[in-house]
Amino acid sequence: MESMEEVLIDCEEKMDKSAAFLQEQFSGIRTGKASPALVENVQVPYYGAPTRLRELANISTPEPRLIVINAYDPTVLSEIEKAILGANLGVTPMNDGRVVRVPIPELNEERRNELVKVARRMAEDTRVAVRNVRREANDQVKSLQKNSKITEDDRDEGLKEIQNQTDKTITSIDDGLKAKEAEIMEV
Repeated sequence: MESMEEVLIDCEEKMDKSAAFLQEQFSGIRTGKASPALVENVQVPYYGAPTRLRELANISTPEPRLIVINAYDPTVLSEIEKAILGANLGVTPMNDGRVVRVPIPELNEERRNELVKVARRMAEDTRVAVRNVRREANDQVKSLQKNSKITEDDRDEGLKEIQNQTDKTITSIDDGLKAKEAEIMEV
């Protein structure tokens, strides 16, 4: 990195991407209602290449507790069924030869608690990733100061800004986790 500004911009972008990725992962955690996000990122082997389900089929939720997957190529229906079973989502797909139906069962208390633990683990992994970005950015700022590209005051100001960005991102992660926990535990 050449300047303090580049380091700060890069740091903010990486932290924002981590938080956005966590939200995407949260959308895949099943709650009581059907959501296409539950299955759209499942990898399906299609002509030897792993392909996301959303690229192979139209995914809809005609009822609150049912996902219907209408494949563009009907020959891949059995592979879609196997991939959903293999993704360990806690659902059992049904293939009728034309579409794959995925009924979403009611969550019991034990399963809800398991899902909360999964969400917490995802959030903690993201916090660790954000802290790694912070450490990397701090090292870059210190290296800029060591190479006489910035002053000590600039270094201190940069480290403070990086910490503020870290705190803001971690607060955003925690808020997302609280919202997801509430959504999962809602009966």
